[in-house]
Amino acid sequence: MDGAPSIPRLVVAGTSSGVGKTTVMVALTRVLQARGLKVATFKCGPDYLDPSYHARTTGAPCHNLDGWLMGRDAVISTFRHASQGHDVALIEGVMGLYDGASPDSEEGSAAQVAKWLAAPVLAVVDASGMARTIAAIGTGLAAFDPELKVAGLFANRVGSRGHLELLQRAARGTAVPVVGGLPAQESLAFPERHLGLLTASEESIPTQHLDAWGTLLAEWNDVEAFLRLAREAPALPEAPEEDRSEAPVTCRIAVAQDAAFHFYYADNLRRLERLGAQCVPFSPLSDEALPPDVHAVYLGGGYPELHARKLTDNQSLRRALSDFAARGGPIYAECGGMMYLSQAIRTLDGQDFPMVGLVPGVAVMAPKLQALGYVEVETAARTVLGGAGLRFRGHQFRYSTLEGVPEQGGVLRIRRRRGGSTHTEGFGPPNVLASYVHAHWASNPLVAEGLVASARAFKEKGT
Repeated sequence: MDGAPSIPRLVVAGTSSGVGKTTVMVALTRVLQARGLKVATFKCGPDYLDPSYHARTTGAPCHNLDGWLMGRDAVISTFRHASQGHDVALIEGVMGLYDGASPDSEEGSAAQVAKWLAAPVLAVVDASGMARTIAAIGTGLAAFDPELKVAGLFANRVGSRGHLELLQRAARGTAVPVVGGLPAQESLAFPERHLGLLTASEESIPTQHLDAWGTLLAEWNDVEAFLRLAREAPALPEAPEEDRSEAPVTCRIAVAQDAAFHFYYADNLRRLERLGAQCVPFSPLSDEALPPDVHAVYLGGGYPELHARKLTDNQSLRRALSDFAARGGPIYAECGGMMYLSQAIRTLDGQDFPMVGLVPGVAVMAPKLQALGYVEVETAARTVLGGAGLRFRGHQFRYSTLEGVPEQGGVLRIRRRRGGSTHTEGFGPPNVLASYVHAHWASNPLVAEGLVASARAFKEKGT
């Protein structure tokens, strides 16, 4: 399959969060790989954690597709580009099939992405303790939006093969059949923490667990039935294509990549590279210095609070970042990256762990969620991303607050998508921009251009 316009594709959605969409995605990916197929994976919505499972399973980046963050053209363009050279594409939904940025529109939902991509939907249902009701669920999902093709149901967590057969019989003759299912397997369940699933590192998720889900799906299902659904997808709708030509390397951007910092949108990094930036990984946990000859630093989100002691103990790297900033080096940090640049991280037991100190205030962990949802951002002054008035979109999901900073004076004006309340973030020296926002740069391609321009300008200064 040489091009994305006709690639078989399937949206693996759900009736709600927690029904096992990620498990089904991993199992389907593994079983299709066993057939010799090259699988491209995607995740609807702003989540970083589920994509780590797909990336582990395929050995390639999993791209987010978010209607509110990216818009239709960027969703289709990203899908086209990332699907090229693959045999089939699987797209995991977000929350329930019709859930998104608003309770009264499809914006930001898996349904919206499925319609934009003209992709059939396989809806995952937690079928434990369920019988004929599964037919009503399928009928309701399909009837709610006739423009969406809900092609089949996946009965997850069934009690036995007999239970699965009962569910298939219940939906027989309806518009949405039960295509397959899986039993509950507690021994293979993916572990969770407060932000959702654990990141799919080799330490937390053994490769044999990924393989076992694929084996189980093959034992319980007619795999060809899923491929038939995916092959029902027509040619992709048209959308303007982005310029994806690669510029020659003109600068180097250090990107934090380790157990403490690993939340990045693959599309953001790809945009930097297309603009001529070489992304150079480094570890704030273990490296004593920044990579040589870098011209900007990008600190993504993650779990710095879980590694606070080790981050504090690595004084050499903290000094290296401070020295880089003192020389005018541009630094961009999101959420966990901002916490690392603060004066300290205060963990739930009340201990303060000194951090880099470029951002005023202490990042204080809380036992409950402190912010969740989409945000719109506008710069109030020139930053490392460009001039004042730059607008872009992002998402926040955090269990900490930054205490001890001015109530006003931040260079970012943040407006919450839900409720419309506003506040400011973005404190520190002019060449440092740090906030709780996980930004998706498809919302404004000028953001990536601005960061690369800042890196080039620092390189030209020769400091």
